[in-house]
Amino acid sequence: MECRVGCAACCIAPSISTPIPGMPGGKPAGVRCVQLTDDGRCRIFGQPERPEVCRSLRPTPEMCGESAADALRWLTWLEAETSP
Repeated sequence: MECRVGCAACCIAPSISTPIPGMPGGKPAGVRCVQLTDDGRCRIFGQPERPEVCRSLRPTPEMCGESAADALRWLTWLEAETSP
């Protein structure tokens, strides 16, 4: 499955606990990553400084649903279910 262009749910919903260029403390859940462009693309995609959690996340039908809103709902739910 390919990412939906402009979706960016995976760059907003989850928390990231490792440094990101421009966000040395990582990012909290629900906050747009500073590396996310206005058109929903990652500025550091394919770069070594991209966090491992981002590199390892792969789109799936369950996660992405039928729309960006579906993906954001699912990832927000998953973040809540897996956070301490």
